[in-house]
Amino acid sequence: MKKRETKNSRRKFLKALGGTSALLASGSLGNYGHAKVIELKAEQETEKKYTANDKVRLAVIGLGIIGHYDIDTALKVQGTELAAICDLYDGRIEQGKRKYGKNVFTTRDYHEVLERKDIDAVLICTPDHWHSQIAIDAMNKGKHVYCEKPMVHKLEQGLSVIEAQKKTGKVLQVGSQRTSSIAMAEAKKLYESGTIGQINMVMATYNRHSSGGAWQYSIPPDASPKNIDFDRFLGNASKVAFDPMRFFRWRNYQDYGTGVPGDLFVHLLSGLHYITGSLGPTRIVASGQLAYWKDGRDVPDVVSAIMEYPATDKHPAFQAVLQVNFVDGSGGRNQTQIIGSEGMIDIGWNDFVVKRNPLPKAPDFGGYDSLFTFTEEVQKEFIKQYDAKYSKEDREWKKVEDIIYKAERGYDDRLDHFKNFFASIREGKPVAQDAAFGFRAAAPCLATNLSIFEQKIVQWDPVNMKMS
Repeated sequence: MKKRETKNSRRKFLKALGGTSALLASGSLGNYGHAKVIELKAEQETEKKYTANDKVRLAVIGLGIIGHYDIDTALKVQGTELAAICDLYDGRIEQGKRKYGKNVFTTRDYHEVLERKDIDAVLICTPDHWHSQIAIDAMNKGKHVYCEKPMVHKLEQGLSVIEAQKKTGKVLQVGSQRTSSIAMAEAKKLYESGTIGQINMVMATYNRHSSGGAWQYSIPPDASPKNIDFDRFLGNASKVAFDPMRFFRWRNYQDYGTGVPGDLFVHLLSGLHYITGSLGPTRIVASGQLAYWKDGRDVPDVVSAIMEYPATDKHPAFQAVLQVNFVDGSGGRNQTQIIGSEGMIDIGWNDFVVKRNPLPKAPDFGGYDSLFTFTEEVQKEFIKQYDAKYSKEDREWKKVEDIIYKAERGYDDRLDHFKNFFASIREGKPVAQDAAFGFRAAAPCLATNLSIFEQKIVQWDPVNMKMS
């Protein structure tokens, strides 16, 4: 049959389908119409009066970028006060005194902070390799802990932190703040309501496109062994000569940081685990390479990982594909797509889009289908039986409007995360990310590094939180 005749036959065939033609003509994914926008508003904090004795007195351990972000945000919560600063670079201690007051206690030794009776809680904003030890020491000294992500530097450290939290009864909040976001809470409701059907795939990306975003942080010209306690910074890491690059750009090195997975994958997994109620994957395989930032770092700047999540009472089995690119010329992207059989929740940071594309109840034999390859007599008989079995409504694709959910302008999920932390201290409310949640989010990220550097598939037990 000639090509023109084939097209004509197809056209005649579609016309003969009558009421079924709408099904065939509209079968492409992504036709959602115009989006509706819903603004999400945060709950306003009730004005309260706190006496000096009622205030939660804080110490920040590590006054770098995140240290500033965290203490500035924490002090916005009513009834908080900064009592101490610990840092290993004198310049940051001096800047801290100028910013927060000359009466704030300062030290290079975090143990001196933990010995103070006037400190109720510590914010741990140090390099990753100090997180678990300081957290355990702090809880054993009766301090509540806000520990930046990832909670641990090594897989074998996680259960010790969990045990210390249980033993001491102290509050521990892990600082991946999106689990306190009003947008994440709304996305969780929609997921649990079955809006997108059965989840089967997650595609998550957190790319960067700037020198600062690739951890090329500024190094002060006065950096020297005199004003930096480099030996204390090294801790249990390999002993090396003084190197300001290692001190100020510590994320670039396996000895002190956890690379792309510990810095950014952990945010993606924290949000995913919160929304789906998942405990984590059982198999992790990853690839990483140093594509661009060849500056002496020993961690990749481009990483991809595949994580297999088993079926649980919270969700069916699904696969998660995570990616970070530190040289993303498209401008950088932060996106988590939770994809189900009926739609997708497409998450940014404090916003997301719900796209729905429910399948018709009748099977679709239009578009990419073999029906047209049958004889004309068989086609007619098939259509006759199909029309008798399925109503027009059952075989039509339903156009569903996209819905955009976004937090109100000026919303700060980090502030809500700290409000949750202090409410837990004062009122005993559950924290958004306790030690177990924090470890379950961090462990697959650390397993990603293990897969890259040891070139193997990592088997993980997310229930008991150990290698399997």
